[in-house]
Amino acid sequence: MKYQNSLAFAKQLDKEDKLSSLRNRFLIPKDKNGDDWLYFTGNSLGLQPKSTKDYISQELEDWANLGVEGHFEAKHPWINYHEYLTDKMAKIVGAKPPEVVIMNTLTTNLHLLMVSFYQPTKTKYKIVIESDAFPSDRYAVESQLKFHGFDADEGVILWKPRVGEELLRIEDLEEILTNQGDEIAMLLIGGLNYYTGQFLDLKRIAEIGHAKGCVVGIDLAHGAGNVQPNLHDSGVDFAAWCTYKYLNSGPGSIAGLFVHEKHAYKKDLPRFAGWWNHNKETRFNMRQPFDVLPGAEGWQLSNPPVLAMAPILASLDLFEEVGMDALREKSEKLTGYFEFLINEIGSDDIKIITPKKPKERGCQLSIQVKNADKSLHKKLMENHVITDWREPDVIRCAPVPMYNSFEDVYQMVEILKKYL
Repeated sequence: MKYQNSLAFAKQLDKEDKLSSLRNRFLIPKDKNGDDWLYFTGNSLGLQPKSTKDYISQELEDWANLGVEGHFEAKHPWINYHEYLTDKMAKIVGAKPPEVVIMNTLTTNLHLLMVSFYQPTKTKYKIVIESDAFPSDRYAVESQLKFHGFDADEGVILWKPRVGEELLRIEDLEEILTNQGDEIAMLLIGGLNYYTGQFLDLKRIAEIGHAKGCVVGIDLAHGAGNVQPNLHDSGVDFAAWCTYKYLNSGPGSIAGLFVHEKHAYKKDLPRFAGWWNHNKETRFNMRQPFDVLPGAEGWQLSNPPVLAMAPILASLDLFEEVGMDALREKSEKLTGYFEFLINEIGSDDIKIITPKKPKERGCQLSIQVKNADKSLHKKLMENHVITDWREPDVIRCAPVPMYNSFEDVYQMVEILKKYL
């Protein structure tokens, strides 16, 4: 499509957009005058679907009216509540339903997965992460190394961009594995980098790691609900993600976990055990020995937190209704228009460091600011353009196809131009 730099063109794109009505199903923050904010931080916290309150109210009503019997008699019986999310979530991340479960929070899930999949030896114990991984991933792998008795400084191998570049090159990861693969036990890679917005080739990463006998795990925090990671076909061993960003489930909400079916049915894999990964048929016979569930459910520990899962169900029902194919189609068009308008500014003070190819990014564009002191970001915020600042010099902006419009993008860039 040939884009045009005009408000009329942006409004025409919104008029032609088959998903434009979705915006009306979300609560958009407003300024003191009652005008909608220009909200571009769905990559940090997604907006609330209007239906969320009803989903939570249903569980509160069933709790009030049924008490403990709500486990079996509620509209959505609580004892199986996590199962209502499974099929919908599996479609979003490209997995088979038995490979997915919703539970805990992201870093907790990564640790539980590493209990099973990080099995170091004295000579093969190192872990590869991106040099600019989200801090919690680095903290998690460093603590795992220390827990197993290794020096974290020696045990972490960083996959870095080349000097003068911002993006990772897959051939550099290949070189790391060629040179050090015999010492590497695991790769834990952010599938979509939080800082640059780069969407990595998960299938190729899995192939590179497996060729050297390494386990491959993916942090999909910035990918779930944003891109189509096709986790099953990628062949990665495990993955985890949060749901409060693009999946719109509310601050600090419950996370998701994937275990590839080649592992999911191995009952002898080491893991922590709890009530909820025990055989469902004998779960309430309290005197039975532990019998682990097959599939990703076998990594659960506790019963589902129903009031926290209700907002996830509200959002996943929207995703089920629309489908990831339609969302990605709009996302590529919306972010493409955003990129076009930023490039039209022609300023040497900013540049986009996110990959140019739509298949190598999600909806986020990371704008690097020359001689940054955060003042430009503050000016945007003062004008109710809600973006996300990341040190040392990047403004992250995510036009989310669920609720952002082409007019949002146009108005945001007009304000950006003014303060440049």
